[in-house]
Amino acid sequence: MALLFRRQVRPARRVWQRKLIILCTALGLALTGLVGTGLSGSESARAGAAPDAKQAALQQQFGGEVKGQYGDWQYVCKPPPPGAKNEVCALVQSVTAEDRKNVGLTIYFQKFSNGTKVLRVFAPVGVLLPPGIGLKVDGVDIGHAPFLRCHTFACYAQVTVDDKLIAQLKSGKTAIFIIFQSEEAGIGIPISLAGFGDGLTALN
Repeated sequence: MALLFRRQVRPARRVWQRKLIILCTALGLALTGLVGTGLSGSESARAGAAPDAKQAALQQQFGGEVKGQYGDWQYVCKPPPPGAKNEVCALVQSVTAEDRKNVGLTIYFQKFSNGTKVLRVFAPVGVLLPPGIGLKVDGVDIGHAPFLRCHTFACYAQVTVDDKLIAQLKSGKTAIFIIFQSEEAGIGIPISLAGFGDGLTALN
């Protein structure tokens, strides 16, 4: 896929925030039933409650346990849903722009029993929705995905990942996810791909 927008993209410095991973991972696990591509997310959103209050609400509502660490990715699992035998597990990484405290992403990768691989990106409420979210791997444009839905704590985009992109993520060093808070400029947030291949093996 080619990126459908060509605005100025400004890279953001990042800091790791592991405490956010479990919360946003649990959110992703709770949204497992939203895998279909027929969803649409056109509602606008603005920040409401304070970040700490949102995190506390998520932590109380959802569970999740870190089962392993693969490079910069955590392997997180949740107990099986009703009627299922196996845990629901995913690879997760969360980063926040150092120079923008309210701008951060949580990346959530899951493989389903039928072989379908899904990548979800959780972005802050208030992100500009129409451009969607862009992706580059080691400087190569991969494409873009629309935001599907916004909640009170995050907006998320979701794509089904094909084998070509899997190979790029496994061999790459850095993925840049591009979001927009205004029409004038995009913010490129780097995600480390260190350990993704090993994490994928564990996920399989």
